This record gives sequence, C-alpha cells and structure tokens, in this order.
Amino acid sequence: MPYPDRFYPVVDSVAWLARLAKLGVGTVQLRTKELDDPQASTLVRDALAAVAGTQTKLVVNDYWRAAIDHGAQHLHLGQEDLVDADLAAIRKAGLTLGISTHDEEELAIALKARPDYIALGPIFFTTLKAMRFKPQGIPRITEWKRAIGTIPLVAIGGIKLEHAADVFAAGADSIAVVSDVTQNADPDARVRAWLDATMETA
Repeated sequence: MPYPDRFYPVVDSVAWLARLAKLGVGTVQLRTKELDDPQASTLVRDALAAVAGTQTKLVVNDYWRAAIDHGAQHLHLGQEDLVDADLAAIRKAGLTLGISTHDEEELAIALKARPDYIALGPIFFTTLKAMRFKPQGIPRITEWKRAIGTIPLVAIGGIKLEHAADVFAAGADSIAVVSDVTQNADPDARVRAWLDATMETA
C-alpha cells in the first residue's frame, strides 16, 4: 500500500481513530494540540493500542518524543513543531516524516528535512483552524507537485469528496480530510464513499 493512502483522514481523538480503523481506513493522523508530555504519552499509547491488529497506519501529529517512546512508525510536523524537533532522533527511531507547508519559504525548509511526504494547504477555505494563509486553490497543487517531484504530495484544507477528482488530477497523491468526515451527518457512509472513490482512482 502507498504511504500515505490516497484518503487520509485527520481526527482529534482516539475514539475517532478507532472508528476509522474499524472501517478499514489505511492512514489516519491523530492531531490533538496543546497536551503536556504525560498527556501526549498517554494519547500515543492509547492510539497505538486502538489500531493494533488493524491495517490502519497511525500518524502522530507533533508529539515526536511520545511517538519515539511508544514505537510509533509515522509522524507529521507543522512548521512550528519542526523548529523544536530533533530530526536525527526521529530518523534514528525509524519514523516516517510528513511536513506541512503553505508557501515557498516553508517548502524550502521542509525539503531540507528530507520528508517522506509534503502537505500543502489550505486548498480551500476552512473554518477548523485559524489560518494566516489564504486558500491555495487547485492550480497551486500542480505547482507544488512540480517542485517536489517524486515526494508524495498531500492536499489538505476544506476538501470534500466532490473535489477529489480535480485535486488528484492536479497532482495530489493523497487528500487529507477533516470536516468532510468528522462533521458529516453520516460519517461512516462518507468514509466508505471516500474509500470507494480513492480505490477506483488509484
């Protein structure tokens, strides 16, 4: 299976993670901000337990120390998190590394870290996160993919299933999805629809 999978939900709780794992989602990022070290350690431990025995790959957002301590395999860092991260320790632990980018300066910083994938966002307007960047738009995906070459590109930010075909056609290898799942009236059905659509276009 590719990493990250073409459908890449981002959720904020172990309960959501476990729900998606039961539905057969291949890659899920757990993003829960502003935890102290003990809380982060508990979160990562519980998250790994939730996906044990499933096909789901857990991506830990931000908490690289806890990820190393508990033997996680995948990590995602935002630009702010990247500043304080020990990249040598992360690589020594065998963690894959995804990095968020929003402009050319951030892309240059990310590429220096030799990431396993680059995320670009927000593609569309999103209310889930205060953003100092305007929506990138679909053409920007093509520009980013041209710049990073064979490194997988993850598009994120306000993307709904109805946008998926255009986002993939523009050059994205994966789509990170938040509200289109977590705020959907029938999340399980929406996840199944995403899985069906991304399998068809793989």
